[in-house]
Amino acid sequence: MSLLSPGLSPRPGRRRVLWSAAAALVVLGLLLWWLLPLREGPPGGTITFSTGTQRGVYQEYGELLRTELGRDMPGLTVKLETSDGSQENVARVAAGKADFTIAAADAVETYELGHGPGAARLRGVARLYDDYVQVIVPRGSPVRSIADLRGRRVAIGPADSGVRLIANRVLDAAGVDPATDIVPEADGIDTGPDRLRTGKIDAFFWSGGLPTGGLQELAGKFAFRFVPISAALVARLHSASDATRYYRAATMPESAYPRVQNGRTVATIAVSNLLMTRADMDPRLTEWVTRTVIKSRDGIGERVHSAQLVDLRTAIYTDPLTLHEGARRYYRSVKP
Repeated sequence: MSLLSPGLSPRPGRRRVLWSAAAALVVLGLLLWWLLPLREGPPGGTITFSTGTQRGVYQEYGELLRTELGRDMPGLTVKLETSDGSQENVARVAAGKADFTIAAADAVETYELGHGPGAARLRGVARLYDDYVQVIVPRGSPVRSIADLRGRRVAIGPADSGVRLIANRVLDAAGVDPATDIVPEADGIDTGPDRLRTGKIDAFFWSGGLPTGGLQELAGKFAFRFVPISAALVARLHSASDATRYYRAATMPESAYPRVQNGRTVATIAVSNLLMTRADMDPRLTEWVTRTVIKSRDGIGERVHSAQLVDLRTAIYTDPLTLHEGARRYYRSVKP
């Protein structure tokens, strides 16, 4: 039975006390909801990260990212495995032979269009930075266009690399059959520079972030230049297949290799790189990996300049891959 007379309510002061107590309970509940998950600590275990060739950007980025992941998740062991590049990386993750990797969007789409084993399980984590196609010849070479490569010894990258995929398509678009019109070699950025310098090949294709360490080293001991890829050639590429829609006409800035370009830009092709995993990867682990990738951009970017282009606003665009649930959780948590 109430001690108050009918029609009367608690005094205003008492009402404020009751509301304050209720509000405090709500705030405490929210704090517990936010803090308790953090008490679980960072995830641990072992993951395999497929990178790329020695002296390439994928390998250097992978090494630096492993260090950053170790700082954020001390209980996580990251095993790095070199590879031929994008095509091998995609196949490894799809088959469960690697857990995370970097691959160019055109290689991912090619694998999916070809209904590669496990393609439906592939998921995106972040869009990272763009690769630029770089066609290198000695400075005194008579080669001025892609068509001029006919009849020459041209390194088009290892068989399972993203470079090989792009080089074959660029040559085809220029009317050069990569199987019969050139002498194809399988050099990548690890061997191509030295073989060009010693005259064992006449040109080589490379697709990577700017600048690539292997080419910076070459510029210090050998005079070379870049063969342009015109916008008209890119337009012809776009009509070749659905996978080639990921190529876009781009300009390599004069600051990429100053001692080589001498203040001149180079017309070429760019394609985005994706950090990827599988649908069955632990969402909590993937969320932590995504967080580390984004927050370590500046630190890694001091060593791998192309990593400075990792941007929270564009990282979610991992087309043709659907975002992994763990990555989606992270992006939602930081959404303005």
